Amino acid sequence: MAAGGSGLSLEGLPFGSDLARREVAYNGPEHAGTVVVRTSQRRLYLVQSGGRALRYAIGVGREEGLNFRGSAVVGRKEQWPSWTPTANMMRHIPRYRAYAGGMPGGIDNPLGARALYLYRGGHDTHFRLHGTNDPSTIGQAVSSGCIRLTNEDVTDLYSRVPVGAPVVVKP
Repeated sequence: MAAGGSGLSLEGLPFGSDLARREVAYNGPEHAGTVVVRTSQRRLYLVQSGGRALRYAIGVGREEGLNFRGSAVVGRKEQWPSWTPTANMMRHIPRYRAYAGGMPGGIDNPLGARALYLYRGGHDTHFRLHGTNDPSTIGQAVSSGCIRLTNEDVTDLYSRVPVGAPVVVKP
């Protein structure tokens, strides 16, 4: 869908939905090129110049204690990323133990079509901005802590955000 919000249907999202990507006014203190995640709004903003931003609907962590907060940078990006659940995820969700060795990228992979990996101090935070194979979860608190977007939106974001871009996650 175009950034202007043409009203085209996104698979799994209702026509004309407020969950559709669109350009909006933005008056935050962040510089153009910064990704701002507002977990309480379930929105992600890619700050543009001239007081504008691209707004994307997101799914967030279902438990407040699992949500990432603060500043990071995009440390790396992957197309059709593989997924390995963390030890904590496998403790809390036993069915994930079957993927302890990893799950190859593809349409059934929970990271979806693209992933941007958040780093802090040169180290992987284990939090991702990623796609989803279940677009009905967008706008919900359902993930294990990462930020999910529709595969269409994460592909758009991936094309716009370089490695090294700043990311700020706010409650």
